[in-house]
Amino acid sequence: MTLSIRKAEPGDASLILTFIRELAEYERLAHEVDATEDGIAEALFGPQPRVFADIAEWDGKPVGFALWFYNFSTFRSRHGIYLEDLFVRPDFRSKGVGKALLRHLARRCVAEGLPRLEWWVLDWNEQALRFYRSIGAMPMDEWTVQRVTGDNLSKLAQES
Repeated sequence: MTLSIRKAEPGDASLILTFIRELAEYERLAHEVDATEDGIAEALFGPQPRVFADIAEWDGKPVGFALWFYNFSTFRSRHGIYLEDLFVRPDFRSKGVGKALLRHLARRCVAEGLPRLEWWVLDWNEQALRFYRSIGAMPMDEWTVQRVTGDNLSKLAQES
């Protein structure tokens, strides 16, 4: 069995959307997905992409992906990588696919002199939490995620 990681290509937009939907089902958030194949294609492969993806293949068959972008630490005055989504199809979990995707991103960080690789994980996802601890990831419990969306976002934007 051969595991390989490759950079996503323009023809992968449909595959990536399928992975996103499978991830959303797993995370019990399918009702929140309104992404489209065209939207994915534009974001990843348009004239100025600001998000990137890597595909994990097992014997040439796509089995997982990592979608990421560069963030920035003002305290470090350097970029890092923020992993937006990591997903491995259930039949291929515990085979090293997720770790290979994270290793691929860690190597990118090291090669580019980036001091951080960060992501969020749902607090109920014990399997993922155990896996992340096993590779040395540290929870950032002192931080609370904040988000403004929908009507509140529009209201904030309109304030003078």
